[in-house]
Amino acid sequence: MEKALIYKEKEEFKDVYWVLKNANSKQFYEFSFNMEDFPNIEIKNIGKLEETGLVFENNKLSGIPGVANVYNLDIEFIHTGDTHTVEIKKVQLLINANPKDLWKNIPSDIDDTFYKPDEDSYKGKFVDKKIVIASKRGRSHAHEGKFREDDFSVRNLPADWSIIAVSDGAGSAKLAREGSRIATASISQFFDSGTILEKIEKNIRIYYSSETTSEAQHNIIRLLYESVLYSYNTLEQTAGEHNLSLHDLNATLIFTLVKKFNFGYVILSFGVGDCPINLISSDFSEVQLLNQMDVGEFGGGTRFITTKEIFNDQIVSRFGMTCVDDFSHLVLMTDGIYDPKFATENKLEDLESWKMFFNDLNGSNDDSLKVDFINDREIDQQLLNWGEFWSKGNHDDRTLAIIY
Repeated sequence: MEKALIYKEKEEFKDVYWVLKNANSKQFYEFSFNMEDFPNIEIKNIGKLEETGLVFENNKLSGIPGVANVYNLDIEFIHTGDTHTVEIKKVQLLINANPKDLWKNIPSDIDDTFYKPDEDSYKGKFVDKKIVIASKRGRSHAHEGKFREDDFSVRNLPADWSIIAVSDGAGSAKLAREGSRIATASISQFFDSGTILEKIEKNIRIYYSSETTSEAQHNIIRLLYESVLYSYNTLEQTAGEHNLSLHDLNATLIFTLVKKFNFGYVILSFGVGDCPINLISSDFSEVQLLNQMDVGEFGGGTRFITTKEIFNDQIVSRFGMTCVDDFSHLVLMTDGIYDPKFATENKLEDLESWKMFFNDLNGSNDDSLKVDFINDREIDQQLLNWGEFWSKGNHDDRTLAIIY
């Protein structure tokens, strides 16, 4: 009777149909075997597990799976009434391919006249704070061996000013990569002038210390306007020199020019296109969008620094002047970051969305990749690695600059 019962319980365990949940290659996997219906059965081991990259312990499969495939596993078990006889139950485990592995990563042409590296990064001083920037070629471009079209420029300027400029080259423009490079480099070059910065600073001191501010504000905006016009003219000249249409260099442009005064940090900003500039308060209680973004009414047809029509009376609204006692972060990004992480413009001023974003940077993501703003010796490489995140349907170039 006892042997018959043991045999029966073994056969019932063998016959029960078990479906292991599917695993994904290179993503953490965990599956627990529910043995409540089989109190007299003990799983001792799982055979043929080595190739999967998983381990078995305490009735649980876990680990980071390797190669995608269908694996036939052997559940080795005993009955508590017959501990000397090991039986086998067959199960299948499907490991799906990691979507990232389906994308090619073809290097861009190093011999091209307008070659630029497929990724770039920077870390260093910015005013009296620090800055980290990472710019990565998107998967869609890497898959076809095309160039990274984003670019950035950061420079510490005379008289303790600093500037960061970020640009996203238009996908439809054949030399957008050069347009974004020129747009950011020319802005930095314009402000690398003690004379220009002295004029700006003089008017800032008047603006923030006098009741008669309109003339000082006008003078500051005029100089900011001249910088943007200088960038436009540089792009136009480049197009002429290479027998190109100006629209072959289409690119967005955002920048912030920053200095710390005795009355606070002054942040001068400009934006054309769909890339945001955000300022987060020192206690992380408030977030501001510092630039006008060309979304919404323009319905995806964003404006560019090469768009002559932006140089009209409304261009004044594209310039910003902000003064704060302190801040925790000043963030500039292209839509390769903005689209997957914020999705809509209104979330750019939503504090909870920003808390989630910085939690993500702190390691709360599928890859457990952390950007360490405290022990920041390798922060530039960490930000580059973080920028590899997977987001279905979002494979554009990604550039993120954070002053902290």
